[in-house]
Amino acid sequence: MASATYPFTAVVGMDDMRLGLLLNAISPSIGGVLVRGEKGTAKSTMVRGIAALMPAVDVVTGCRFSCDPALPDPACPDGPHADGDRAAGGARAARMVELPVGASEDRLVGALDIERALSEGVKAFEPGLLADAHRGVLYVDEVNLLHDHLVDLLLDAAAMGSSYVEREGVSVRHAARFLLVGTMNPEEGELRPQLLDRFGLTVEVAASRETDERVEVVRRRLAYDEDPAAFAAKWAAEEDALRERIAAARALLPDVRLGDGALRRIAAVCAGFEVDGMRADIVTARTATALAAWAGRTDVTAEDVRQAALLALPHRRRRNPFDAPGLDEDRLDEILRQFEEDEPEPEPEDPDGGTDDDGGPDDGPGGGGSPEDGQPGTPDLPEQREDPTRGDDGPVDSPAAPEDAPGTQPDPAAGQNDRTGPAEDGDTAVVGAAEPFRTRKLDVPGLGEGADGRRSRARTAHGRTTGARRPRGALSKLHLAATVQAAAPHQRARGRSGPGLVVRRDDLREAVREGREGNLVLFVVDASGSMAARKRMGAVKGAVLSLLLDAYQRRDKIGMITFRGSGAAVALPPTSSVEAGAARLEKLPTGGRTPLAAGLLQAHEVLRVERLRDPSRRPLLVVVTDGRATGGPEPLVRASRAARMLAGEGTASVVVDCESGPVRLGLAGELGRELRGPVVTLDELRADSVSALVRTVTNTNSRRAA
Repeated sequence: MASATYPFTAVVGMDDMRLGLLLNAISPSIGGVLVRGEKGTAKSTMVRGIAALMPAVDVVTGCRFSCDPALPDPACPDGPHADGDRAAGGARAARMVELPVGASEDRLVGALDIERALSEGVKAFEPGLLADAHRGVLYVDEVNLLHDHLVDLLLDAAAMGSSYVEREGVSVRHAARFLLVGTMNPEEGELRPQLLDRFGLTVEVAASRETDERVEVVRRRLAYDEDPAAFAAKWAAEEDALRERIAAARALLPDVRLGDGALRRIAAVCAGFEVDGMRADIVTARTATALAAWAGRTDVTAEDVRQAALLALPHRRRRNPFDAPGLDEDRLDEILRQFEEDEPEPEPEDPDGGTDDDGGPDDGPGGGGSPEDGQPGTPDLPEQREDPTRGDDGPVDSPAAPEDAPGTQPDPAAGQNDRTGPAEDGDTAVVGAAEPFRTRKLDVPGLGEGADGRRSRARTAHGRTTGARRPRGALSKLHLAATVQAAAPHQRARGRSGPGLVVRRDDLREAVREGREGNLVLFVVDASGSMAARKRMGAVKGAVLSLLLDAYQRRDKIGMITFRGSGAAVALPPTSSVEAGAARLEKLPTGGRTPLAAGLLQAHEVLRVERLRDPSRRPLLVVVTDGRATGGPEPLVRASRAARMLAGEGTASVVVDCESGPVRLGLAGELGRELRGPVVTLDELRADSVSALVRTVTNTNSRRAA
């Protein structure tokens, strides 16, 4: 017997996520909700809970695509449905379908049997997860770790309400309307802004820091684990009441009036925050309408617009990859206040002759409950979002923090505490990075087989076709010409008599494609006293920040090692979060001796471990230094030995020479020769300075291979 689902109304706190899920349950056209925050905050529990509250759906008997008997999909691959099947249809609970991070494209959208299509002329289609989720909930945990092309397919289906699959001219379309919920931990990397924009709403979640709430969370969880059925029964009345309120809001939604004043207010807010495109306006309007329906009203109020903006705009405010999503509430209130002064709007008339002062019912169950005794209560769900960005409690510091906020003033003493290496006499305060710039392209020579990206050449699932081969496992990308060529000599022996081609499985050939892969870009940054001049270190940080931005755009993993004082330290283990790299770089202090050999040996160890974890991801080592080495016996000799060891293992390397001034020792050039990689100055790193840096990297490694 399956265990009872943890009740949605029994979850303590999480008001923003609760409201975002409920609004999408009322109006799926909002476009889903993206939940950002730390692990262990009941994200999956709440998604399963909202799925249990969704109304049951009527389905056509035997339809794998969950067609509604009252309005079947005319393009359903299992259709057309006979009247008997439609009449015999039954109701079932709405499904919650989980999309695993490692899912393939065929698992998501479905798979066509190309062999039967070629030999029998039939569309044999195996539905994917999008079909399973139709008229239910699709939950994507760690959506930021999905491959970009899968996220594109997922969000396209969510936006259009249908899924379209095509393989070599054979196509299938089916309905795919679902409540989309994605969760992510920002420390593991952000979604690209254009993908963020496709989610309707975003909310931030974090575990409560209040002792009473944490105690109540543990008390309820232990009670559920001890007897799930009894715990669910205790909350059944609240679940039923909330289910009825969702159904009532859904029924009321078509009658909600979005007046011209509300529309102009929405447009003023979106224009005031300079969001790109028109999706923000549309989503905010749909969210405000759902808020009114949730409150039991038929008119959208100014507070509905404000609340909708807090949910729909934070993730659409990013201007560069290192910005954390967020919305300035003071700025929002200022825009709304200015709108009221410019265009005063009379209160909407109530056709029913009056409402409660709060504009809605106050007796619906909202969950969260009172933490007093663990008993189910019926407080209303909060209709006002108190803190959409969580400010200082969030996982990523906001770059837009006011100058007088605590912790935003540069403090040399505070900088000492953030160091990644041992403390040394003569250390300097943390220096800010110079303005980033567009860098020259650096890539790894040869042909890899890593994850899809935009840096180095690789055999990938997407890209230009360069050949054909026998399928390895299930056929995904048919090479039609090669398949026909393989089958053609056997047609007479196979007794072909008609126009159709007789194709056997041994004839099938899949396309071999060449595209671009993402790499592991490992930065080794000299933070010693020789780099401590404020202007010089600012320029170095600006260069590394520019390379981090380039890594973000090319879908790389990044890592960072710093060396100073008496040793080296891993400032950032390899990760997909370039935001974390930028944050560590900003806090990096300088000072002390220059243990170059320690930095290179630390890089060797990090790369050794990463090759075991992800052997298909090729590394690119970027050493940012002036080439000096001090501390210990024969520091230059030891650094040279470490460099030759890295080069001997085939590590592609680039040395960024930070030496400046009229007198130059050329030590970075010597290091580049030992690493068998190119050496570029800070000026040459810019895309608009010298030409053909990528040819320099490639040619250097070609000479090494020769």
